[in-house]
Amino acid sequence: MKNNYYWSDDWSEKFYIGLAKAGFICTTYDTKGGLVLLPELQYDYAILNFKDLHISKKVKKIMNEKNYEFCINNRFHEVLERFSAQHKYNWLKEEYLELLKKLYMNNNEKNNFKIISIELTCKESDELIAGEVGYIIGKTYTSLSGFTSKEKKYTNYGTLQLVLLAKYLENNDFEFWNLGHPHMEYKQRLGCKVYSRSEFLNKWNKEAN
Repeated sequence: MKNNYYWSDDWSEKFYIGLAKAGFICTTYDTKGGLVLLPELQYDYAILNFKDLHISKKVKKIMNEKNYEFCINNRFHEVLERFSAQHKYNWLKEEYLELLKKLYMNNNEKNNFKIISIELTCKESDELIAGEVGYIIGKTYTSLSGFTSKEKKYTNYGTLQLVLLAKYLENNDFEFWNLGHPHMEYKQRLGCKVYSRSEFLNKWNKEAN
């Protein structure tokens, strides 16, 4: 309970799923010997309990215009490509990307673990505006990484994607959404509460089984 970061050169699906079920969120780290998996058991977590969801007036206005489509698992590979294009210095690369693709392909074979992509598209042009990848364990969803278009006409659409995902999870009887590190302001604006490691693990172990 004193450490947070670990590393491994085990890129197997079984190992990754085991880490996820234990509450670790994995990134990567470049070493002289190559890319390694960097599992982290965080000191604190941003958790959204759906009763706490906050929807701003700007997002409500976009929702009422209904000029978008919200989808699950329709454009998984394109979402991954958009991560790489938008975040040039990100941790989602090489072995990790291949691992996610394998996990996605084998979703039906994995007990109680499912990789999903979230896509927000323009209804008129079918352009991918915002999206993210994460995983479902039990009645929980954990975010890994996301992107949103930088075009001015799509201002606040990244937040819209988050709100629509929260509503989707709530409507499908999920218990909570794990957004990882709590220090980004948008998570607080969304309504997340900060859980210490021990508080998180108590909550996690009840639902992620």
